[in-house]
Amino acid sequence: MRYDLIIFDNDGVLVDSEPISNRLLAGYLTELGHPTSYEESVRDYMGSAMHRIHELVEERSGQRLPAEFDDIFHARVFAAFERELEAVAGAAEVLKRLDAEGIPYCVASSGSHERIRVGHRKTGLDAWFREGIVFSAEDVGRGKPAPDLFLHAAERMGVAPERCVVVEDSRLGVQAAVAAGMDAYGFTAMTPEAKLAGAVGFFGRMAELPATLGLRSVSGR
Repeated sequence: MRYDLIIFDNDGVLVDSEPISNRLLAGYLTELGHPTSYEESVRDYMGSAMHRIHELVEERSGQRLPAEFDDIFHARVFAAFERELEAVAGAAEVLKRLDAEGIPYCVASSGSHERIRVGHRKTGLDAWFREGIVFSAEDVGRGKPAPDLFLHAAERMGVAPERCVVVEDSRLGVQAAVAAGMDAYGFTAMTPEAKLAGAVGFFGRMAELPATLGLRSVSGR
């Protein structure tokens, strides 16, 4: 199938942020009296917008996270990004190729605009993401697995949902893509295929993405 738009998730797909953020999230929740292991954080929160973390904690414990939770968590994450964050191997090369061939793409992330931009600046990926092709769950109010973010990105990019393909590494992200009526390809560097049910294909290294999608078909050449 020829796709008219490639929609990238950000965390774990373009920037290798998931190990960092889930380590810090597990630690902070535990510090606040909600014992959480790294593995549990990945299982329950990977791909989530911040509101979902609040909702799950309150649902499970009957307690609300403190009002300053988001600000403190983001401060810790951004500081760690400055020390540790790297681009996913091969991501810059894929974006360079898409840009050179005029293949439309964008990013649609559960993270805030600030988080996306901090990560892109640190890794140099900001060179490939001009204003107008960066979308956040902040833009729609509901994060993945709701389809709102991907539908918003498609609308803003002027492409029908069924003409879009989503590149995702989280269960929630694949669910959101399917709910939006889009094909999803699962990036398995951190998440096994079995946990990405609904994806139409899988790849384990970012360098494999062009062949996985078939860039000749994607670009119409």
